[in-house]
Amino acid sequence: MSSENLELELINTIGALDHDPLEFVYYAFNWGVGELSAFDGPDEWQVQTLTEIGDQLKAGEISTQEAIQIAVASGHGIGKSALVSWIILWAISTKSDTKGVVTANTENQLKTKTWAELAKWYRLCITRDWFKFTATAIFSVDVEHEKTWRIDMVAWSERNTEAFAGLHNKGSRVLLIFDEASAIHDMIWEVSEGALTDSDTEIIWCCFGNPTQNIGRFRECFGKFKHRWITRQIDSRTVKMTNKTQLQKWVDDYGEDSDFVRVRVRGAFPSASSNALFGLDDVEASMARVDPIGSQSHAAIILGVDVARQGDDSSAIARRQGMASWPIRLMKIPDTMLVASQVSQDINTHNADACFVDETGGYGAGVVDALRQIGKDPIGVQFGGVALDNRYFNKRSEMYFELSKWIKSGGNLADDKELKEELCATTYTFQGDKFRLCSKDDIKAVIGRSPDKADALALTFAFPVSPKNPFGNSHNSRAESMRTYDPYLKR
Repeated sequence: MSSENLELELINTIGALDHDPLEFVYYAFNWGVGELSAFDGPDEWQVQTLTEIGDQLKAGEISTQEAIQIAVASGHGIGKSALVSWIILWAISTKSDTKGVVTANTENQLKTKTWAELAKWYRLCITRDWFKFTATAIFSVDVEHEKTWRIDMVAWSERNTEAFAGLHNKGSRVLLIFDEASAIHDMIWEVSEGALTDSDTEIIWCCFGNPTQNIGRFRECFGKFKHRWITRQIDSRTVKMTNKTQLQKWVDDYGEDSDFVRVRVRGAFPSASSNALFGLDDVEASMARVDPIGSQSHAAIILGVDVARQGDDSSAIARRQGMASWPIRLMKIPDTMLVASQVSQDINTHNADACFVDETGGYGAGVVDALRQIGKDPIGVQFGGVALDNRYFNKRSEMYFELSKWIKSGGNLADDKELKEELCATTYTFQGDKFRLCSKDDIKAVIGRSPDKADALALTFAFPVSPKNPFGNSHNSRAESMRTYDPYLKR
């Protein structure tokens, strides 16, 4: 048979596998030979995942209205990068003018793990001559299709979402891959979800990763959004290729139910760990409660103001009355006088009994001074100051623990995803015999931003406050505390 006929036969064979990624993987690689001499094909969990994609396609489940959405949480060493590579090569090989984007938790992961693994499987693939592989893309060698038949490697940025917003390919196929998805910012998930709306288009969205975080969109694929996703959780010990000796060492060292083993071996999300101040279930229950203000109208109205420290941060105003709280207002205002003006308006509008302003590092001092100049009575709070209760390392620790008690005792949080993330990322340790809250930088490292909303709400617990009496004079129980409170008291 001539080379032209052989090529035509290959094209027809591969084209017939457009709804059968598992058969493509068996056919496209020379299993049992050379580099693959130790392997006779995909592992069982990989077979099941490829089968699920194929079954959805064959059944027409991915009609033109919905994407196939698959989320796989796993322990270490199961071969997920290999599966990602196979899905990419199947998608681009079996349907002309397929477009896609592949991203990962970090640029380093994307370049050195995800894309490096794809380079290996591209080299071994029977269709490699149809495509050109570069450091950032795989695309058709046909110059007329190199812009329309391609899959790109894109490092995500919350300030640059265009690559994910532009995932449109009407009439053909779109592939979106998230590797180590637990640490990909929610904004990228949301932009991608909004973009995958083309009709008459095969849309396949696959997310893989270790379940390292108990918050965020990857976790929600297995929770509140489970009805939209095909989900699987893979225990590394059930996979043929993993190092069972090392896995057992981890189990022996840390314990079967430890978060280390849950995440790195069992493919399970971490529990509400022993040093988590706010449990996810408690926060979600608080946000689901009906506003209890009807029974709280007698309680003091308290404002908490967190003043922005850096260009990326926002000033935030929280309002609480007894067991009720309201949506927290964020302001990208660099001028402290303008922030003070907004706070003053809130004091007047809500007839607030007290307003606590974070003065840590001097950032809020200008707001406090400006409010005093216009006749308000703000109370500056130093997060690092001395707590009223000597069980707590500092004032910030005390306020957050009081907020935690309030939530657990029936407090009503506004339904706010950002606030939930900030609270659930908050942990504590012991400094001697005192409770010490994790730093703002620690929380920022987890969620990618400062916990401005949580800080503002915590400030409403700075001191006890009683409502003004009917004659308009304040008689606040916090006043006695303020007379003895010295934020700079030496330890």
